[in-house]
Amino acid sequence: MSDAQQRIDELVKGSQVLLFMKGSASFPMCGFSGRAIQILKACGVEPKNIKTVNVLDDPEIRQGIKEYSNWPTIPQLYVKGEFIGGSDIMMEMYESGELQQVLNG
Repeated sequence: MSDAQQRIDELVKGSQVLLFMKGSASFPMCGFSGRAIQILKACGVEPKNIKTVNVLDDPEIRQGIKEYSNWPTIPQLYVKGEFIGGSDIMMEMYESGELQQVLNG
């Protein structure tokens, strides 16, 4: 496992709600990342309880997370160590009520 993969694995396993995104929760740097934060807030997750990783700060993490999850796009949401998906999947799960169950379960 590469250094980046090991760092990603530690972050994923060490966080309740983890979002790999472009920018930060208070200043998203792309529309999809901003939407992901809004969805989490709409689910009742306090912003202080969302651990975010700005992939723009670290090219190794930016590429490594795509390999780690086998998912080509960012943002990527992990809840309790489990990969949930990107903003489109988050929106579908939010609209069906499934995301709220995952976050509160």
